[in-house]
Amino acid sequence: MNFRKQSAAGILLASLVATSLHAAIKLPHVGKRKPEDDMPIRKLTPGQSALIDKAIAREKVVVATVKERAPLVETYIQNMRPDPVLGQVPESDQHFLGRVRFNKIIGDVPYEENKDTTEGTKKSGKFSFLHHAPTFLTNLGGGLRLTFHEAGFVQMLLMDSTSFDRQTYNFNFVRNEFLGNTPTAVFDVTPAGQKGLLKDKTYGRFFGRIWVETRNGNVVRFNGDFAGGIENQREFYHFDSWRTNVQPDLWLPTSFYVEESDPKSVSRTLKFKSINHIWGYVLKVPAKESENTSLDVVGATDVSNDAQDVSPLGAQRAWVQQAEDNVIERLFQAGLIDAPSEFDKTLEALAGNILAYNNITLSRPIRVRTLLTEPLESVAVGNTILVSKSLLDTTAVVTQDGAQQMGNLNAILAFQIAHIILAHRLDTKYAFNDRLLFPSNDVYDRIPMHHTDADNAAAAKKAMELLSAKELADGQQYFGLYLQQLQTRVKSLHALTAPMIGDGLTKSDTDQTFWLAEMMNKGLKLEEKNLKQQAAMPLSSFLRFDPWTDQLFTMHSAYEPLLSAADKMPFEVEPVYLKLSYYKAPADAAQAAPAPAANAAPADANAAPAPAAAQPAPQN
Repeated sequence: MNFRKQSAAGILLASLVATSLHAAIKLPHVGKRKPEDDMPIRKLTPGQSALIDKAIAREKVVVATVKERAPLVETYIQNMRPDPVLGQVPESDQHFLGRVRFNKIIGDVPYEENKDTTEGTKKSGKFSFLHHAPTFLTNLGGGLRLTFHEAGFVQMLLMDSTSFDRQTYNFNFVRNEFLGNTPTAVFDVTPAGQKGLLKDKTYGRFFGRIWVETRNGNVVRFNGDFAGGIENQREFYHFDSWRTNVQPDLWLPTSFYVEESDPKSVSRTLKFKSINHIWGYVLKVPAKESENTSLDVVGATDVSNDAQDVSPLGAQRAWVQQAEDNVIERLFQAGLIDAPSEFDKTLEALAGNILAYNNITLSRPIRVRTLLTEPLESVAVGNTILVSKSLLDTTAVVTQDGAQQMGNLNAILAFQIAHIILAHRLDTKYAFNDRLLFPSNDVYDRIPMHHTDADNAAAAKKAMELLSAKELADGQQYFGLYLQQLQTRVKSLHALTAPMIGDGLTKSDTDQTFWLAEMMNKGLKLEEKNLKQQAAMPLSSFLRFDPWTDQLFTMHSAYEPLLSAADKMPFEVEPVYLKLSYYKAPADAAQAAPAPAANAAPADANAAPAPAAAQPAPQN
């Protein structure tokens, strides 16, 4: 089966590697400083001072709000090495996912290590972080070498969860700046009394820059690191943390990027880089928000007068659908898949096209949802196809006619459509609701949805038949090119290519060939130095998510010309840069949205229309 988990030994080995990297990196600002090296502190104007006071007050609100929530937190790390052609490439990677209850970890209580788990006497691995927040943070700390006392992971979300005030910090105005559509004032922030860097009281305090939106004084971005002491030079990595306006006057942590350079590299190669995402803030809703829930039936159509008797085959199909609906709803409640979106409808239209081009009619239409997690995977749950966000991001290669992205999407969908056609269906035991009455932390273990190797082999063969339809045949070359690119990275990106709940692109840990490897000989050949060829995109290059609603939407990025092969960065982690805007209620956002121009030709020769322009094929 292509369902892989990291062993405890693997995690300990990764931690040892990270420890060796940690020993090689030194903080530039840790240690003794001369008084003349201290940054000059200019007196703030009354307006700037008032904005800082607002920011301090609003930060307390953010901390209090986060403490009420238990969102999903995902970290993906890539350790880098020099490359003669591309400058630098990933050497190895790690992936962590956990639902963190922040009320248990925010404050002055040290983060204690769960020795039983790390020593392997309890269940360990990539998925065990879901069971206990301290375990997740301990193992994450092992990977990133973070310090979890008054600094580290939580501070990368909240800057300083206990002492963000004027007594602890100095604020120095820098400039005014727009982040997206949001006007901000930028301030440098240092622990109070620069000379105090040698004292324990400033150990672990934020040292960097903040962006404060000028309407209500919320901190919307901050970057830097944490000040260490001369007697304890434990590493604090540099990070860039971003927030999203999820509700009126409420900005919550969304993503942050971490990187450290290799001081020994003459080519300025990074030691590692990491992307971190937070979503699912409504997974744990305070009691006051869940009271007075209406019991009225909303969104249901009364068809009682049109009801017919159900045949045995119809009953069997209804039973399968009930199991499917139960599992999809449970995955959504756990925060693993997106809320239904317009982009999902686009993928459903493409799936319908594949069936129409092959003159295949199913008893009910195919639905598509997106897995919000990082690994490259897909799976069919009944008639619902789940595709991971990163698989959609990295295949979203922009071209003028959109053919490359469309060909990639067709290949991804065809593989799971083949499973549906071949009746590789979900275990119908999940039609019994009691089978799904377990904590969200156990979703990975309780709902295995991957297919067997035999099923995947049969589905790959069937997918090639589906994609041989004349309307689809030309698109195979693009996914073949994508797989060629992934083949160059598959050994170093084990965590990215290891599926968590579904089917991966490769056959197994030991057999890293692809299920759809036949496509690799369909035309295009990988040319790393060819600037006119882009085989795969970096991570997070196409879809963004709302951390409050878990809805996805497509980004509209400006075209950036490739100047060298190093600019391609396939499958790589990249810095976060969000287009920030103020919250709009759903009704207001719908009125403000421009009319779609599905058939308009792109102004730039290298820009492609979004796949949302796809229309269902005529039914034969």
